[in-house]
Amino acid sequence: MPLDVSRVSDEERLKQLGYQQTLSRSMSGRANFGVSFTIISILSGCMTLYGYGMNTGGPAVIMWGWLFVGLMTLFVGLSMAEVCSSYPTSAGLYFWAHRMAPKRSAAAWAWFTGWFNTLGQIAVTAGIDFGAANFLNALLDLQFGYDATPGHTITLFGAILALHGVLNTFGVRIVALLNEASIWWHILGVAVICGALVLIPDHHQSTRFVFGEFVNNTGFTSSGYVVLIGLLMAQYTFTGYDASAHMTEETIDASIAGPKGIVRSILVSLAAGFVLLFGFTYAIQSYTGALDSDTGVPPAQILMDALGAAAGKWMLLIVIVAQLFCGMASVTANSRMIYAFSRDGALPFSTTWHRLNPASRTPTNAVWLATGGAFVLGLPYLWNSTAYAAVTSIATVGLYLAYVIPTFLRLRQGSRFERGAWHLGSWSTIVGTIAVAWVLVITVLFMLPQSSPVTADTFNYAPIAVGIVMAFCGIWWLASARTWFLNPAHPRNFSPHRERTRGEEVPRP
Repeated sequence: MPLDVSRVSDEERLKQLGYQQTLSRSMSGRANFGVSFTIISILSGCMTLYGYGMNTGGPAVIMWGWLFVGLMTLFVGLSMAEVCSSYPTSAGLYFWAHRMAPKRSAAAWAWFTGWFNTLGQIAVTAGIDFGAANFLNALLDLQFGYDATPGHTITLFGAILALHGVLNTFGVRIVALLNEASIWWHILGVAVICGALVLIPDHHQSTRFVFGEFVNNTGFTSSGYVVLIGLLMAQYTFTGYDASAHMTEETIDASIAGPKGIVRSILVSLAAGFVLLFGFTYAIQSYTGALDSDTGVPPAQILMDALGAAAGKWMLLIVIVAQLFCGMASVTANSRMIYAFSRDGALPFSTTWHRLNPASRTPTNAVWLATGGAFVLGLPYLWNSTAYAAVTSIATVGLYLAYVIPTFLRLRQGSRFERGAWHLGSWSTIVGTIAVAWVLVITVLFMLPQSSPVTADTFNYAPIAVGIVMAFCGIWWLASARTWFLNPAHPRNFSPHRERTRGEEVPRP
């Protein structure tokens, strides 16, 4: 019979899973939700890829695609939340895979899940902070004439990553406080911006335009293909909610708060994002003018055209601050993933990355690996004009593959699954099946070309980046890791972070 894991304390459950409580457990359920909601950040994802959406399907795909993708994402999130309740550790997805996979192949499932998750987390951090740099460059250009060039944007990108590294170095309490503030900033920010866009302009687009106008500036002749790749804007925005799982070792009542954080962040983002997208699309004064803006940021031009220069800049500042909140939370979640994965020896120089700052009890070294890796992923923008779309593809593919592997393994377990305090009951199978099918579809979609003809400047390098990382971790697995990864009997796994002793293994379901 499966163990009853719904009636034990946070620390006791963590001990059952093979880990000691080392991180500071001081985060509330609301703060846990705040991390995921902040990383999803409709004012980041929706806005930074809004220009992509305008070219790739236009208003019809932006609006209807948001609702459809939001529904599909909810299925994925519900499946993840159920597993999170049973296994509330900062290791998250790869640990879930290890616990639920067949014993002989469990370590391999966990290894590749962890690498997909690591790649996706670093890429989503890069995408968020690069988007913030792009918007900040637009504001600085409008206000001070700081031209929106690739060099300037990359400089701002590095500065923002450094800021987020510093903030996360100070510990979980300041980050939790900022995440709670971020919830209200996003909600009130959307209300203020959309209220201004609806009430102030003399001219608005028709409802038929907002929900029915199709635009194809990709160069592809197939409308169906354009609709499908146009879903990237919404699907990229709905990423990062695994942060609630990665923060569970720092969250009070983790088996309830973690799952609720995942599901609530998706639902609130779905509703608020629809309002935001409607407000911007409804207020477009000149479609071509927004796309051809000297700032390179169509939402900035929409705000300027609709509200005037002064008000438009203030609204743009609201968006930028939200994006900065988002990037900070992404670095937090990313560093916890790196900390947990290196705690199990899965990254090069693992002993460095899972070292905790003795004063704050936070993985400071992992924070700086997260920011440094994100900066490297953003550098191709210096010579590739479509690099940002590629980074968002990498983030989406990497994260969703990591999301769906535990869901697939949970489906295989059936009634043997160790249910936590929060679960789906009889709905587990149908919800999980839809989630797996959807992720398989988007994994193919977002590795495909995004504009035609395909040239050096428009090439989607997402398959190359994913391929390099997978080749590296695959070779490492075959050459070495398969003998020691998550093998408690191997000498290299004796660590002060473990409860395991020689020859013992944590009970498996």
